[in-house]
Amino acid sequence: MQLRRSGRLAEYGALLYLQLHGLHRIARNYTTRLGEIDLVMLDRRRHTLVFVEVRYRRNIEYGTPAETVTHAKRTRIRQAAKHFTKSHRIYHFPSIRFDVVSISRPNYRPHIHWIRNAF
Repeated sequence: MQLRRSGRLAEYGALLYLQLHGLHRIARNYTTRLGEIDLVMLDRRRHTLVFVEVRYRRNIEYGTPAETVTHAKRTRIRQAAKHFTKSHRIYHFPSIRFDVVSISRPNYRPHIHWIRNAF
């Protein structure tokens, strides 16, 4: 239960962070049988649809949150993104991008790292 709560808070923090940096929310927790996408955002300046994976770890003693995005996870995100673009033709843009927002709390202070074009 605590892990889910931490995950939801991390996703909300990532959403606010990305909105402060000019992205606009289209969907949150987009789920298909193929996989899940934490955030679907629009970068209007670059005419780009952005699929965002949010990863959280309390500390980075055993690696950063971004390092937990495995090949299998990337594959599921790509499949879900393909489903999204086919199902929501209104969001047809010339380019798409896959980002990772890595959130940790070393020394109890939030640290957010946004990786554009992560994969």
